[in-house]
Amino acid sequence: MEITTDLKIGQIVKSKAGRDKDRVFIICDILDEQFVFVCDGDLRKLSSPKKKKVKHLMIYNTVLTEFADKLQSNENLDDAYVRKVLSPFKQSVSKEMEVE
Repeated sequence: MEITTDLKIGQIVKSKAGRDKDRVFIICDILDEQFVFVCDGDLRKLSSPKKKKVKHLMIYNTVLTEFADKLQSNENLDDAYVRKVLSPFKQSVSKEMEVE
């Protein structure tokens, strides 16, 4: 999958390339068919998301609809909330890395 047609705002992804390799992000915007904006509330904040090519991302099936709803309704959304919803995924990725 290298196009954004199957992606949704609020979907969990992991970087496969670049200096942020193996970091877990959440999609906060879809630019076009090849690029998305991702954030993690830590290195990449909501105010300055990272532009990533879809082909450099490992796509997870998990979509955090609550995040997408809050983002679209301009509700009080902050980086602490993003870190909180991503923490279970970061822990599972670090366990995967230990196994390898």
